[in-house]
Amino acid sequence: MKTIGKIIAIVWAIGITIMLAQYCLRQRALEDMLSVAVNQEDEQNYEMEHPAEAPVVAVSRATERPNFIASAEKSVHAVVHIRSIFRVRTRVYDDYFGLFDFSPYRRYREQAIMGYGSGVIITPDGYIVTNNHVVQDAAAIEVTLNNRRTYTARLVGADPSSDLAVLKIDAGNLEHLVFANSDKVKVGEWVLAVGNPFNLTSTVTAGIVSAKARNIHILSENLGDSPIESFIQTDAAVNSGNSGGALVNTHGELIGINAAIASSTGAYAGYSFAIPSNIAKKVTADLIQYGVVQRAYLGVGAEMGDRFGKEQPLEQGVTLGALLRNGAAHKAGIQAGDVLLSINGKDVNSRAEMMEIIGQCRPGDEIMVTVLRDGQSHTYRVTLLNRNGEIVNIIVKNRY
Repeated sequence: MKTIGKIIAIVWAIGITIMLAQYCLRQRALEDMLSVAVNQEDEQNYEMEHPAEAPVVAVSRATERPNFIASAEKSVHAVVHIRSIFRVRTRVYDDYFGLFDFSPYRRYREQAIMGYGSGVIITPDGYIVTNNHVVQDAAAIEVTLNNRRTYTARLVGADPSSDLAVLKIDAGNLEHLVFANSDKVKVGEWVLAVGNPFNLTSTVTAGIVSAKARNIHILSENLGDSPIESFIQTDAAVNSGNSGGALVNTHGELIGINAAIASSTGAYAGYSFAIPSNIAKKVTADLIQYGVVQRAYLGVGAEMGDRFGKEQPLEQGVTLGALLRNGAAHKAGIQAGDVLLSINGKDVNSRAEMMEIIGQCRPGDEIMVTVLRDGQSHTYRVTLLNRNGEIVNIIVKNRY
């Protein structure tokens, strides 16, 4: 019996010890929790009393989705549907002689062919910018607004070298888009393409800017002026009928005029191209004021890479080829073989970038050109000239 009593006493003592140990552990955990809570409250109170010393926490916005509603609502009312009517001469049997099977006589007869595209209203009194290829050689042009009102449009002027044209309709108080600065557009920026693909009016698609200063060699080199190709590339869906429509940013500002797609089928295949708004703004202003674009010339030929005896490809800049004698660059002191680094402080790494910058200028404008020669940089003040080597503007009266 004594042995059993001892065993019971030992078990009881062990149980009491375990209970006491658990109690102590719980108390310690509770004290730690209270201590952490007090410290956090003290830190919060300190940050509120000393906001300048509060730690900065970076918040990721990767999960946020862009909202295009306001931009789309603003844009669709300023984008129009354009129907161009072309007169094509076709050879057909004359109605009279067609009655006789033996007659060899034939006559030409005009046939109307319709073409469709888009345009962007840029002033409240009815000036519209579109692509030249949408309206070139059209016998008549009809414009339909988003509210389905239809107008006969007048061609104010056209510039094949930039593929832009300006129309005018007799209307007022129109919704219109404002030109943004396309130089500030960034690769990766969200954009909307607004137009009338396949005659589906007021269509909006979204994408990002994939690249800038793209030259896709779509404009003819046989034009009177050197073509300006420095497109904004985007993956927003653009199809037949979108030509001349708007490329806008998330603020509803015009950053480009949709002009082309990269496709082997004629339908959207991943990339589209828009004329930068800075070029469109300058060209439209010239066409409205002068009736013709005031093209400025630097008077140089531009080649990329390891041309002109250079052993290594260029890491920066554009190698200048032959200079036009008495051209703007030649008069300023620039030499053939110089490496063009920048214009007005903006880096130039392709012929397309150079053409885009010069394309925003007029004869008589002064630019600062920095070149590299024999390892030394030189900056020249260059006065741009027109194609005749003059600084005067050309005015075309009563052209349209």
